This record gives sequence, C-alpha cells and structure tokens, in this order.
Amino acid sequence: QDKGTKMTEFWLISAPGEKTCQQTWEKLHAATTKHNNLSTNSKFNIPDLKVGTLDVLVGLSDELAKLDAFVESVVKKVAQYMADVLEDSKDKVQENLLANGGLLEQQWQAEHKFYSSSLDTVPFLFIFKGVNQIDNDLKARASAYNNLKGNLQNLERKNAGSLLTRSLADIVKKEDFVLDSEYLVTLLVIVPKLNYNDWVKQYETLAEMVVPRSSNVLFEDQDSYLCNVTLFRKAVDDFKHKAREYRFMVRDFQYNEEEMKADKEEMNRLSTDKKKQFGPLVRWLKVNFSEAFIAWIHVKALRVFVESVLRYGLPVNFQAMLLQPNKKTMKKLREVLYELYKHLDSSAAAIIDATMDIPGLNLSQQEYYPYVYYKIDCNLLEFK
Repeated sequence: QDKGTKMTEFWLISAPGEKTCQQTWEKLHAATTKHNNLSTNSKFNIPDLKVGTLDVLVGLSDELAKLDAFVESVVKKVAQYMADVLEDSKDKVQENLLANGGLLEQQWQAEHKFYSSSLDTVPFLFIFKGVNQIDNDLKARASAYNNLKGNLQNLERKNAGSLLTRSLADIVKKEDFVLDSEYLVTLLVIVPKLNYNDWVKQYETLAEMVVPRSSNVLFEDQDSYLCNVTLFRKAVDDFKHKAREYRFMVRDFQYNEEEMKADKEEMNRLSTDKKKQFGPLVRWLKVNFSEAFIAWIHVKALRVFVESVLRYGLPVNFQAMLLQPNKKTMKKLREVLYELYKHLDSSAAAIIDATMDIPGLNLSQQEYYPYVYYKIDCNLLEFK
C-alpha cells in the first residue's frame, strides 16, 4: 500500500437493500471505483440479530454510543502505552499493533463469539466486561512497570550529571582515602579545569595542617576535575571556607563501601527486572490490543445494525460496507456517496423535523449523512 494516499481511517456505512443486498453492494462498489478508486471496499456482513421493540433499540443506541467511546479510549491507551514501552523503536509500534483494512473484516468474520442471536444485553455486557478488564489490567501493569522504570531512571540520573551531585560509586576507590584515622580525613574537591593550576599552587596552604602532595585527580568531566586532599580534621572548616573563595567546591562525601555496593546491586537488579518484564509486557499489550480492537469493531457493527433498523425500518434489510478512503479524494468520495444515497433523505428530513430524539442524530456532535455512517479511526498513534 502506498502510505501517501492510503488512510488508516475507515468508513463503516450501511444502505438499505435494493432488490437484494448484493445489488446495494455492487452499486456502491461501481460508483466508488468508477472514479479512479476513491476507496477500497469490502462487504461487512453482520449476522441477523433478533430485534426487540423500538424503545429497546433507541435505548441500545445510546448505550452503544457510550460503549463505543469507552472501548475506543482503551484501544488508544493500550496503543499509546505500547509506544511508551518500546521507547526507541516507535516505528515498530504500528506493525506491532495494527490490523489493517482487510483484517478488520476478517477479524470481524472470525469473531462471532460476542454474539448471541438476540440483540439483548449479552454481547453488550460481554464486550464491556472484557474491555473493562483490559483497562484495569493495563493500569496495574503500567503502574508496576513505570515504577521500575522510574526507579531505574532516578538511579541512572544519580550516576550522571555534574560532579557536584552525581553518584561517585563507580569513580572513587578505597585507596583514594585515608580511612579510620583519628586525626586525618580525606576530602573530595571539585576543581574547575580553568582553575586547576591555582589548585595545584594553593591547596597545601588553604588551611594549616594540609598533608603536602596529598592531592590527585581521580576523575574529570567536561568542565571539572574531581580531586582528593588529606588534612587534619580540625582544619576542615577553615579549608572549606578558603576553598570556596577560589571556586573550589568541597563535596559532602563519606566513603562507605557497603552503601556504594548496595547502590550498584540495586541498579543491576532494577535493570535485570526491567529486561525480564519487557518481553511479557509487550506480548500482553499485543494480545490485548487485538482483543480490545476486535471488541471495538464489534461495537461499531452493533451500532450500524441498530442505527440501520432505526433509520431504514423493518424487516431488517440493509448492506453494511467498509470503505477505506484515499486521502486525496475524500471530498469526492463524500460527494459520490451523497449522490448515491440522497434519496434516503426525504424520510430522514421528516425524522429530523419530528420532535422524537433519534440517537445518533445528535447533530452538534456528529456530521449527519443520509446513509448510516461511522468512522473507525486507526490513526491511533500520531508520533511527532
């Protein structure tokens, strides 16, 4: 498929059966392909469902509109979270998720498990429960994985950043310090590279009782050196005060092997945990995306059925069709469909004039067409 012209948007429409439903389908197909392929079409067969009273259908229409919005939101959440989890490989997200046009139809055909033969609350509740479960599971899984990811990022942040704040566990060694001495202590000092010569000249005289030649460069980043220096404990305050005048920053640091080892182990543990959880999580997202997506298409199908009966009347006689418009000719496709079905509008106009509130004809929210129309928008992931 040429990505430039093909939309990942589908129009699910229905029109009344002419002499036969096959004829309705042929007419639409001819009209949209005659003008250089305005859309790719397939029949969308909906099983015959037992229809209750008009009141029941009107009620169902409202409920299905709410269910549609809910299921769509879950489909999008799962897709969006897949993008978050795949981090660097967002281009893989679409292929990991999306059923393309042909698949919409196939998935629908293969999935009559949602159906009992009557249009009562069974498929409705079944869909709601299934998708609600996915929504709750997603919250729990996302929360656990995000916690792990957050903790790991915090630790990674600790191991990066400026020498003033970053973790020094990987940088300093035991031999850089005078430890367990009653009188002597080793300090760590951040020295800007520009001032390094001053440091070499000055550090032994910044306070009394600095051990001569006790300073070495332990590490450097772009702007600074990390140096150690050993002096008598009682001169520490003097030394810190004087060092600040020269823009040498004494870092608050106690050498503690246990603590540093624990930090490293924690980081390894979190990193291993994240890797372990990644595979199963991506698999779960794939499977449940597919489940939620199928449920969503079912809701659309139920809506087409209910809306078609409300609009075209009984006995049930309509053909549902799935169109994938070409991006460049969408306006033309609308015109062709209008020409094809505007004769349905006289009854529609009468209905709109009537005081009865017809669900699905909430004109402020949705454009109105003389045929039953639902958009299935598969542009679930708009990546910048």
